Amino acid sequence: MKKENPFTITFGKQPNRQILRYKDIDRIVSSFDADNPVTQTYLIEGIRGSGKTVLMTTVAKKLEEQKDWIIINLNPAMDLLSNLALRLEKSSGAKPDIFSKGFNVTAAGFGLGVNPDSNDTDYVGTIEKSFKKIIKEKKKVLITIDEVVHDDNMKIFASQFQIFVRQDYPIYLIMTGLHENINKIQNDPSLTFLLRTPKVITTPLSIIQIIEQYKEIFEIEEDEALKLANLTKGYAFAFQALGVSYWNNGKENFEKVLAEYDGLLDDFVYKKIWESLTGREREIVRAITTDEMKIADVCKTASINNTSFSRYKESLVDAGIIDNSKFGYISLALPRFYEIVRKYRG
Repeated sequence: MKKENPFTITFGKQPNRQILRYKDIDRIVSSFDADNPVTQTYLIEGIRGSGKTVLMTTVAKKLEEQKDWIIINLNPAMDLLSNLALRLEKSSGAKPDIFSKGFNVTAAGFGLGVNPDSNDTDYVGTIEKSFKKIIKEKKKVLITIDEVVHDDNMKIFASQFQIFVRQDYPIYLIMTGLHENINKIQNDPSLTFLLRTPKVITTPLSIIQIIEQYKEIFEIEEDEALKLANLTKGYAFAFQALGVSYWNNGKENFEKVLAEYDGLLDDFVYKKIWESLTGREREIVRAITTDEMKIADVCKTASINNTSFSRYKESLVDAGIIDNSKFGYISLALPRFYEIVRKYRG
């Protein structure tokens, strides 16, 4: 019987095989575990598929193992405060007030939930009541929110979270998001405290760790593992996607491996990234035809002057699409991006 594929391309799922970001994990866990934490909030920012959710989930699981942590995972598409109130009551063991307008009983009296249509429910009061019990039990609460967006729901929640922090509640928060969404939230004049919140950028994974994982899983020589690792450029989703493709096709049919790999990158990530770019940004990306090009050559090919290029370059670097770490040169940060997007129309 063939062994089960140890890789996954399902977003948000904890992979069986992953490259741990030890430094980032230790930084967040150590901060939150401190007697006098310097921060109770972290923002994890990165391009789609860069491992934001996996990093946040890994931190949450490490803290949950300590038994004195309550982990609350909130959905940004739902009312954050009411959801937190209900989940805290369940987690803390506090008895909800079933006569409150904010709660409803389902058919035949089975089940209990928050009534979102109640405008006069004191969700904050419910949360504070839960924290009285949590504080007595000397526990801490970690809230995680994946892929945050800048909307009224988030503004209300973040503003109230800051009040809870000022009240010395043992409440902590990790949020993940794309650069543009994190930037909007941090620069909201009503949420200035988030501007000072430490931010973790999901940089490329360790190529050395990728080599070792591929060697072990596929039982291949280091040269072959190095070739595969370089094809990922350390991009977290690419590590999983190439692993899936190589597992399915084997090294004897590398053309098929590459074709499936490109298809996975395209279907799951690159189409969405491409759609988010402006027309000018697409022209610049298409002008980067090799792994490393002089900026002057890119400007010439894209018919753009240096002044205008600098503005677009900054946006593309922030989005995690291009790398300009080498002075005077530029390259695409995403593996096989040029080979795939050059086939797109528009």
